[in-house]
Amino acid sequence: MPKSTDQNPEELNNINDFERSLSELEGLVQQLEKGELSLEDSLKQFERGIELARGCQLALKQAELKVRTLVQKNGIESLENFADDSESGNGNDSDII
Repeated sequence: MPKSTDQNPEELNNINDFERSLSELEGLVQQLEKGELSLEDSLKQFERGIELARGCQLALKQAELKVRTLVQKNGIESLENFADDSESGNGNDSDII
């Protein structure tokens, strides 16, 4: 992902934290899918995965709020959805976690 030079260090840290969390979450999913962990370890990894997913979800909501704020400041009428409901399931991602 190309880094913009006009981002402050806090924004870059948030992006790096999100990317690290997402990468760790992907690794956990792969580990769990292999089915080689004990039940206890699987539950610990699952709990960690939930924590990571919630953190990623929060980061995405904060990014969306920032985009909406910037759009409003620049006088753009409305935002278009990136994907329509048919591509993303039922369109209600709030019930994922």
